[in-house]
Amino acid sequence: MHRRLLAVLVPLAVLLIAALGLPLSVTVAEREMQETYVDRLGDVGRFASLADTALSTGRTEALQQELTRYHRLYGIPVAVIDTSGTVLLGPADAYQEAARAEPTLPRIVTAALAGARSEPSGEWAPWNDSALVVAEPVGRDSEVVGAVVTISDLSTTRERILVRWARLAGLGLLPLIALVAVAWPVSAWVLRPVGKLDAATSRISKGDLTIRVDAEAGPPELRRLAESFNTMMDAVENSVQRQRAFVSDASHQLRNPLTSLRLAVESLDRHVRPDGDGRQVYDVAVDELKAMQRMLNSLQASARMESMRTASPVDLDEVLTTRVERWRALTATAGQTLTVDVPPGLRLLEPPGGLGSILDELISNALRLSDARVVEVNARVSPGGASGGRDGDATTSGVVTIAVRDDGRGIDASERPQALRRFWRSPQHQNVSGTGLGLAICADLVGRAGGELRLEDGLPRPDGSGYGFAAVLALPVVTGADPPPGDPA
Repeated sequence: MHRRLLAVLVPLAVLLIAALGLPLSVTVAEREMQETYVDRLGDVGRFASLADTALSTGRTEALQQELTRYHRLYGIPVAVIDTSGTVLLGPADAYQEAARAEPTLPRIVTAALAGARSEPSGEWAPWNDSALVVAEPVGRDSEVVGAVVTISDLSTTRERILVRWARLAGLGLLPLIALVAVAWPVSAWVLRPVGKLDAATSRISKGDLTIRVDAEAGPPELRRLAESFNTMMDAVENSVQRQRAFVSDASHQLRNPLTSLRLAVESLDRHVRPDGDGRQVYDVAVDELKAMQRMLNSLQASARMESMRTASPVDLDEVLTTRVERWRALTATAGQTLTVDVPPGLRLLEPPGGLGSILDELISNALRLSDARVVEVNARVSPGGASGGRDGDATTSGVVTIAVRDDGRGIDASERPQALRRFWRSPQHQNVSGTGLGLAICADLVGRAGGELRLEDGLPRPDGSGYGFAAVLALPVVTGADPPPGDPA
């Protein structure tokens, strides 16, 4: 997380340093070039004064020696030319060779012969390889008899500018290094509580309401946030525990009176005439009492399963080994056929309460509610995943899809979202024993493991009238650590 913070801060610092450094770099370059130009301008001014005296007196030997010595010392050709452009004094060959490479030379020389002091050639960029041409008229006004011209190679000046720029860049890196050196531990200190809060909320989303965060680390604002978070979780956990306790206690306390009531009603059996109206009322009362007992049993089972908070890795082969034969016996008794197509070696994240209990409920629904002839259980692995996260030390990658399909009556597509709600029952199943809690509890438990329970079309019906019912579990694939000893299977 602090890497992302640095990814925001460092570019901003770079932009700030660039905004300050670029104008400074341009100023440094202009100053170096200006100093070079002023230096050359002073040289040609001195040579122009000497040339005026030498040409007027005819004593040019000393000036020729001076120009030659200047060229040898600095590598800069200096020539005295007349109004026609002919070289009168100076290293003529070196001057002509340098002049051929400078397209701005004629303009500057023409201006000097006209009596005007030359302006810089304009090519000031350090990465441009043109030379600096400076010309000074010999004589004044209408008495200009020639000009002194220098053609200076600026490679040394450019090297100095690049060195200055490199030093500025190095100085600009120091604040960046200091920023990273300071911001890295500071951002880690500031954001570490945020990371813990993120991990805690991830665990809470999987049903673990016991998680708490450290409220003693980080800035004061985050410490207060952690304290508020812990207080909130205390209230939530207390509320959930009281709710579960109420459901469990209420169903447990109602069990004995309901059992006594059922015994009392059933004891009336011998007093009810078989051919009288009381027999029908008696049968209805017994059926309602049985339904109420099933409801209490389901509520107790729901409270017990919801108290299980954590998901754990499990081998699908081990789950099926303990259940497939029992499923086959149940389907055979009901006159149905069970087929199981599950590849070996699948390891997945088991929902709280056990994957086997969920599959038992789905198989039971296919036996009781669908009037199916064929029940099929298959499993497949696909990339991606319902959660793609971590659970304990086991990493999850991909998803295992387990489908229980039949060719029975099924449920209309419009009713499928409601089928995952508690106590909902399809109109066609009103006379079939059940509470409407099974699929809803299964969906909740699968969701706590980072998975999903969805309802789809099943196998084609034998009469061609449509499709049966399918309950599809999508659970994360587990790779990595083995499950801890004692985890529920």
